[in-house]
Amino acid sequence: MIEPKPAMQAQPSDESGQPGGATSAGAKKGKKRRFGGTEPQIRSALKFYKVLAYLTGAMLLLLCAELIARYAFGQYLFAGGTNAVTGEPFGLGFADAEPKGVLGGVNISVTVLIVHGWMYVVYLMSNFRLWALMRWPFAKLILLALGGVIPFLSFIVEKKFHAEVEAELADNPQAPQRY
Repeated sequence: MIEPKPAMQAQPSDESGQPGGATSAGAKKGKKRRFGGTEPQIRSALKFYKVLAYLTGAMLLLLCAELIARYAFGQYLFAGGTNAVTGEPFGLGFADAEPKGVLGGVNISVTVLIVHGWMYVVYLMSNFRLWALMRWPFAKLILLALGGVIPFLSFIVEKKFHAEVEAELADNPQAPQRY
């Protein structure tokens, strides 16, 4: 006859009462947390990410306003140039997109598109740098990247990840030591 065995084996515990001898809050499954850089490198990457998150988020909101003006009202934002109808100098303001309402001048609507696009590229580089130094899973990189294309998300994600980085640095003081 076969003797039944218990479904769960009792694990030895240390003096803290935690099974398996895991004493630190940062230790997961017995593995030590390691970062991909030193603490100053991580803090520098975090600051760079924070600045780019706010700038990219603000440019994205301007871009949304520009797209609403263009597609809902048929207007571009211009600075300078000449009014196409009256021939008078044009200062700053909205003008018709089709037919062209301003000749010459700077099309600020298109400038917002270009600046946001290049700023998003730099924002992605800041995301990758922080992600690589923190050695996070790939899903976090995707969430960081979405912050630059979904309005208001960059502000929310920045706050969440900033707090997470600070908490991980505080919980794992030995992790940034690379050498």
